Amino acid sequence: MSFDNLGLGEELLKAVAEAGYSTPTPIQEKAIPIVLMGRDVLGCAQTGTGKTASFTLPMIEILASGQAKARMPRSLILEPTRELAAQVAENFEKYGKHHRLSMALLIGGTSMADQTAALDKGVDVLIATPGRLLDLFERGGLLLNDVRTLVIDEADRMLDMGFIPDVERIVSLIPKIRQTLFFSATMPPAIRKLADAFLMNPKEITVARPATTADTVTQGLLMMKNSGMGSHVQKEKREALRQLLQAENFKNAIIFCNRKRDVGVVYRSLERHGFNVGQLHGDMVQSSRMEVLSKFKNGDVDILVCSDVAARGLDIKEMSHVFNFDVPTHAEDYVHRIGRTGRAGNKGTAYTLATRDDAKYLDAIARTIGKPIPPINIDGTSNDGKKDAPAASEEKPRRDRNRDKGNKRDRDNSEKRSRPQRD
Repeated sequence: MSFDNLGLGEELLKAVAEAGYSTPTPIQEKAIPIVLMGRDVLGCAQTGTGKTASFTLPMIEILASGQAKARMPRSLILEPTRELAAQVAENFEKYGKHHRLSMALLIGGTSMADQTAALDKGVDVLIATPGRLLDLFERGGLLLNDVRTLVIDEADRMLDMGFIPDVERIVSLIPKIRQTLFFSATMPPAIRKLADAFLMNPKEITVARPATTADTVTQGLLMMKNSGMGSHVQKEKREALRQLLQAENFKNAIIFCNRKRDVGVVYRSLERHGFNVGQLHGDMVQSSRMEVLSKFKNGDVDILVCSDVAARGLDIKEMSHVFNFDVPTHAEDYVHRIGRTGRAGNKGTAYTLATRDDAKYLDAIARTIGKPIPPINIDGTSNDGKKDAPAASEEKPRRDRNRDKGNKRDRDNSEKRSRPQRD
């Protein structure tokens, strides 16, 4: 199966080819023809399956005919986070570059005046987070009675973040005669109930059973000697993290922390030890968050330390490693976190640092993914002696783009790694 067989026009096929894609993923193959038919879709797909393109591509094709009116967007995409919304906007820019479609991104942390100006001109596609959209609607800067296509993305994350009342209100403002595309990584009863309320005779599409991990991801669990939440435990975890990073020939890596304050601590520790690292969490202003994400995507930063704000939708091509500095307290979050690597058939590695106090969370993860996380030693070997990752003694070189360019700062950082550092 190729994109040529899905009913997309020549302009879209050209944009897809220029983006480097030739074969659709399973959800794209199943969803695109259904969306083009105008049917509602209930999609259950784990992260990293190409879900975003499964609705952006047919939406561009549908919107190619028609014209937007001032303050009356023709389609609406709701996302739970600013980062996800921005990423969907990037997809529309990438795939819609041969079409004359207008788009507005409505998220917090950016200028409302600029967003209002864009809406005043009329937009074909409005991509928004629920709070900012309702804020602008209540100010009279937006009308929703011309929306013909509604996308509710990452519905289970909307539920976790408490956005469902906002989503329900937004849906009540949109015409009942519309096409609705509803996507969720998991389908618990509460999400199923929402889908039943929002959709009309939907085509259900499931490309993987909920809460499964990809076979392309090698997983490992490193158990700490200490337990508890004290400073000695956190220090041991930071030391173990650095040893794993030094042992791995990683291309790029995301490190997840449960608490925002720990993001800064881990970031500063890695920076002191000479790693090329950035940080991302919810307390950062939007401009700083977007700048860090841009550097990470461009390869100017090798490691990103973050909270779960970036756990979903962060699509970095060929992400090689994920590290869970903390065991997530919700098993589904483990799936979403490690889903950042091993995408689109590529191989990936995901390591988790844990203490004995994490036993109940690890049991929940094992039940969710159908197996326990395999234990490893500090050098990356499994307990049965098999090599899951390069050991530190092999001294495999870590990829460092800036050092390859002769950047003096990174040469100095490399020297720092060879000297004892204060944690």
